[in-house]
Amino acid sequence: MRRPVLLVVAHGSRDPRHAATVHELVRRVRALRPGLRVETGFLDFNVPSVNGVLESLDAEGVRDVVALPLLLTRAFHAKADIPAVLAEAPPRLRIRQAEVLGPSPLLLAALERRLYEAGLTPADKSSTGVVLASAGSSDPEAIAVIADVAREWRHTGWCAVRPAFASASLPRTEQAVRELRELGCARVAVAPYVLAPGRLPDRIARGAAGADVLADVLGPAPEVAQVLLARYDAARTPVLTALGA
Repeated sequence: MRRPVLLVVAHGSRDPRHAATVHELVRRVRALRPGLRVETGFLDFNVPSVNGVLESLDAEGVRDVVALPLLLTRAFHAKADIPAVLAEAPPRLRIRQAEVLGPSPLLLAALERRLYEAGLTPADKSSTGVVLASAGSSDPEAIAVIADVAREWRHTGWCAVRPAFASASLPRTEQAVRELRELGCARVAVAPYVLAPGRLPDRIARGAAGADVLADVLGPAPEVAQVLLARYDAARTPVLTALGA
């Protein structure tokens, strides 16, 4: 029995760095799971579109697909946009929507990887305050998840961790940086909790001007690729059971 195709559903952006980063992440996923077919579709701005990929798969005779939202929280795109797009797929396709990537301990590991790549060391943790800077959302569930991630991460040894948002919610990155300074942290680092470059990550970077360290976006970190495959595996199991596999 063939494994379902993994369709990574990315938001898309006018910024070419976004699509380039998504494709780099997908290449890492393919390298981790040879033999698994992985396709990429975008909701907006970039090609191929999600609809276009689904129609091509149907024309090839593919029948089982796991659609994986390339998102860190369950906000509007995961709850409304993606289900609406998948509902328009060719009826012969059996599509299962996987869970979003976050929260996950692997993502915390990826955040720390980026901070260490930016110059911090594990010995710096107890004296460093970290701003967990996300894109932001008007969805209360998504905001609550970011706050929970910040609390969990604080318990791993950082001086303090504060959530911040590039849009829709407060505080902004620069406000969280000031708060950590006032708290007395010896240094302040900003960790973008975003997957790819673009307008909002650039806003986070501008807000980090007063920080000592700015990490890169999560991008194709190996831990992110591992989370993608874990979400795929969790989603595909019921599909295979239903097919008698």
